[in-house]
Amino acid sequence: MQAEERATSMVEQRDTETVGLGGAALPVHLPDVRAEPSPAPVDPSKSDEVRGLLAAIRRLESVIEEETLALQTGKKIDFDDFSTRKSRSMLEFVRLIRAQLHLGVEAEVTDEIQNLRRKLEKNRAVLEMHYDAVREVAEIIVRAIREAESDGTYSGRTSQEGK
Repeated sequence: MQAEERATSMVEQRDTETVGLGGAALPVHLPDVRAEPSPAPVDPSKSDEVRGLLAAIRRLESVIEEETLALQTGKKIDFDDFSTRKSRSMLEFVRLIRAQLHLGVEAEVTDEIQNLRRKLEKNRAVLEMHYDAVREVAEIIVRAIREAESDGTYSGRTSQEGK
């Protein structure tokens, strides 16, 4: 309950700040109440726009890496949690990149986006492998249930074998 009140308070504060800036404020990443690893620090000599975009990219990378590692090591994973966290981070990233398309020419931003792309591809491949394994196990279970429920009375194989 307290976490919800804090989140509501933060959103209200952000909305107030946005109005005070004429609606031109960038979206704010609300911290998750769970402890998350801190992304790499952003170079303070960069502009606020570049720092904000780099920080958003690194937060997204952090979530992607965490999920990929959990899948690769066989840890129990909450897919809904990861999906929510990835969606929020991706939304933040997309909003920032759309608002600041000119930043795409920054070498550091381009490098970070390429790095993010590699991590997303690795994550996709690991998720696909996990999905394929789950599908195969489900097929084995379904086949076993069908065989256990059937006594062979209506099976084409049984009548063929008996002749």
